[in-house]
Amino acid sequence: MSDMVIKPALPRDRWIPWVFVGGMLLVVAVNAVLVFFALTTFTGVTTGKAYDRGRAYNHVIEAAARQEALGWRADVQLRGNSLVVTMADRGGAALPGRLEGRLLRPLEGTTQPLDFAATATGSFRAETGTRVPGQWDAVLRFFGPGGEVLDIRQRMVLP
Repeated sequence: MSDMVIKPALPRDRWIPWVFVGGMLLVVAVNAVLVFFALTTFTGVTTGKAYDRGRAYNHVIEAAARQEALGWRADVQLRGNSLVVTMADRGGAALPGRLEGRLLRPLEGTTQPLDFAATATGSFRAETGTRVPGQWDAVLRFFGPGGEVLDIRQRMVLP
């Protein structure tokens, strides 16, 4: 006889448990990355105290109905470096009163106060100076002759 030694064959399925371990480690690593980005990026909150504001929305609807009942119209225009606002009642007659407000750049959150001067009955002008091209909001409040208040918000896009 010969001295031939037969070695037992190595099981080929020894790597199968390591595949499960590697798969679980991959899942844990991916979840860790997702948790990191969820905690360090945009929270999704665009309005502070959104719940309280939502509960008070009926007040917003009532205020809009009061303003609609007034029947006042505001014509807001940019002319050169000035913001010109003309106020008229339901019949088109000029409204005397006082106007205050600001220009708001929503993308940056910057505001520019406006100092309005009456140029005629129901017509107001405020110097805006130089402005950056893009989107601007005129946020205005008109106080009528009887103490009524009209909130005006006009979006403008400057070239």
